[in-house]
Amino acid sequence: QVQVVESGGGLVLPGGSLRLSCVASRISFGIYTMNWYRQAPGKQRELVATITTDGGATYANSVKDRFTISRDNAKNTVYLQLDTLQPEDTAIYYCNARAAVGPPRNYWGQGTQVTVAS
Repeated sequence: QVQVVESGGGLVLPGGSLRLSCVASRISFGIYTMNWYRQAPGKQRELVATITTDGGATYANSVKDRFTISRDNAKNTVYLQLDTLQPEDTAIYYCNARAAVGPPRNYWGQGTQVTVAS
């Protein structure tokens, strides 16, 4: 069955960086829009970044100019580079794959914890 697996989270100091990875298996990766969401304690899940099938990227205002989303279709992988991290970036980060064509298909990973603290 389809698997979406995130990795790369951890504990980092304010101002630091992390690189999250998400591998989506058993899907035609190239036809999926890939999204990163996050959910902080006591808050709703929010969309952080999106990359379309042709590589177009969009970001939430809160992370624009600090986070960078990219994809490698040959590896079925999407990345999220997190720079200049702040305590308010602390959250569980989730990867989402949503089919851009054909029948609706939507897959989620289990999430990876990012904690920004001194």
